Amino acid sequence: MLGNLETALADEGSAKCGAASESCYAFRAPTSFTRGLTSAGFTMLNLANNHANDYGSEGQAATAEALHRAGLRTTGRPGEVAVVREGRVRVAVVGFSTYPWSQDARDLEGAQALVRRAARLADVVVVTGHLGAEGHEYSHVRRGRELFLREDRGDPIAFSHAVVDAGADLVALHGPHVLRALEWYRGRLIAYSLGNFSGYGNLNVTGEGGVSAVLQATLRDDGSWVEGRLAPLRLVGKGAPVADPGRAAIARVRSLSRSDVGRRAPHLTASGSILPPKG
Repeated sequence: MLGNLETALADEGSAKCGAASESCYAFRAPTSFTRGLTSAGFTMLNLANNHANDYGSEGQAATAEALHRAGLRTTGRPGEVAVVREGRVRVAVVGFSTYPWSQDARDLEGAQALVRRAARLADVVVVTGHLGAEGHEYSHVRRGRELFLREDRGDPIAFSHAVVDAGADLVALHGPHVLRALEWYRGRLIAYSLGNFSGYGNLNVTGEGGVSAVLQATLRDDGSWVEGRLAPLRLVGKGAPVADPGRAAIARVRSLSRSDVGRRAPHLTASGSILPPKG
């Protein structure tokens, strides 16, 4: 299972925030946190995001070491292609964001080159990326680059189309911290934001921030679609995920997809199954 790890895992170190800063967020969890990740079922973590460098290069190194020691794979650092085997099928996972400690999602030619390299190494290529502005007011995906806190957070649509054109078979993005549309593009699924999976007092879980989902997808060994599902969640308390019997995420993603990508929106059933667009 693939997830985005938006914190450093380190038992010591200096944060990026100065002593006088009142609007700087630096996230760190102890290295023992890996036990929770493995027990939750994660097998690979993306390290391409804005909080991966909260404790500097030493924090990044400690994070990677802790994950690898726990048997968890990583992706997202510049030029990094993680290849795993599922039976006889080789799956390459490549992570991107808009920060210098990651593979740059704003460099579309570079992104395509890395995806093509991944495709030479594996049968199936999965791209994950931390792109887009954050918060409830940014739940819609639109063409063009997105700015947030004066940062260029990339162009999620141009990026996703570019990596699929280069050979990506599935694109799963995050970054806005709210759900966004699903798009069916050239026979491949793009999830423009999967919201939040869990946190501990560091996430806004009110309104749309508490509505989330897990994407489950099955692909053939040539990368073509077999089946998929959006499993709806709610974040409760300080940010713990629980199954949502009301399935709010399904209705929300269906509405966003129809609004933002129109005829390229996949068909999302009441139970969360993801089907190619009708017609």
